[in-house]
Amino acid sequence: MNLQEDPIKPGEGHRQRLRDRFQAQGMDALTDTEVIELLLTFGTPRSDCRPSAEEAMQRFKTLPEVLDAHPTALEKVKGMGPKNIFALQFIQGVARRYLRQRIQKKNYVTSSKDVADYLIHALRSLRREVFMAVYLDASHAVIDSEILSEGTINVNTVYPRELIKAALSRNAAALVIAHNHPSGSLQPSAQDEQLTRTLFLMCSFMNINLLDHLIIGAGETVYSFADQGQMAAVRNDCAALRSRLA
Repeated sequence: MNLQEDPIKPGEGHRQRLRDRFQAQGMDALTDTEVIELLLTFGTPRSDCRPSAEEAMQRFKTLPEVLDAHPTALEKVKGMGPKNIFALQFIQGVARRYLRQRIQKKNYVTSSKDVADYLIHALRSLRREVFMAVYLDASHAVIDSEILSEGTINVNTVYPRELIKAALSRNAAALVIAHNHPSGSLQPSAQDEQLTRTLFLMCSFMNINLLDHLIIGAGETVYSFADQGQMAAVRNDCAALRSRLA
């Protein structure tokens, strides 16, 4: 009986070299195009995915933009089919879950960059405004995070009662709130500032400390009310108001 060897898959030698390079030297040894190529092979392992990866990079410019692209936009890339798109979306979902779970139980003060990384990944590609809360315990360890509102973010769409209810249900003693600016601008609006003051005051009546308000802009950019000194100003204003009400 004659035994025939399995035919070599198209581009298998090239892909194996990419895998070997990654295993030996890590992610920095691969270009963004090569990363996309390997991800696409998870969906269609018998296809040459290099042309599709190159076209995707030409069309979307960066690795994050490729991963964040809508399926209808990805379908316009020649050779990109449902299985390839699934592979990209799946790895995006895995990354988001990994970043979310990585921050849980970590102290926010010492892990604020990790929290920002998660929020950037979760919000940067959205075309609508989304309001999120990160719940912290008394030692400022992260308990949980969730999206509370979608659409234009202002004092009329973010209800303090719902935020406080969600915080109390998790026994949270502190909060970090965040929302994205789909326009890419990091400049807080008057509504953003009013929302921060309103939420800080309402939370303070329930002994919940609002530590920061983060705005996620384009790319990897973040605006922090605390870093800009605005949370200290809000804290002072609310303390003065509470003393007058007492």
